[in-house]
Amino acid sequence: MSHSSSIDLNNIVRRVSESDAVSLSWGRLVWLIGEKETPGAEQTLGVVTIEPGKRNPLHFHPNCEELLYVMEGEADHKLGDEMFHITTGDVIRIPQGVPHWAQAKGETPLVALISFSAADRKTENLEDTGDIA
Repeated sequence: MSHSSSIDLNNIVRRVSESDAVSLSWGRLVWLIGEKETPGAEQTLGVVTIEPGKRNPLHFHPNCEELLYVMEGEADHKLGDEMFHITTGDVIRIPQGVPHWAQAKGETPLVALISFSAADRKTENLEDTGDIA
């Protein structure tokens, strides 16, 4: 039985190279899958790039868990009161509601795949400085 009649086939394959990047003071985000990008999606997926020495603001997600998989580079990742060093090939699970940030270490940007358990990922910024998307 085919279910393709209920799927918008225009939003099945998305490419980073063909998606708009959101530029931020610390790097950029490219959203590939989510409620806005692909109506009907049940998750959010994107690619984050954090420039060397920079970090995103302390924030949390009130409605979903996040997985961050490091594709290139390395970072110190603050998760609650703990600090973790993550590098290429590592994945970190960020539980719903836990404050966190990542700071790129070394001389190359951190490039990571970010996945959220909700299509309408929400973000609450906990710092006055720094932008977040």
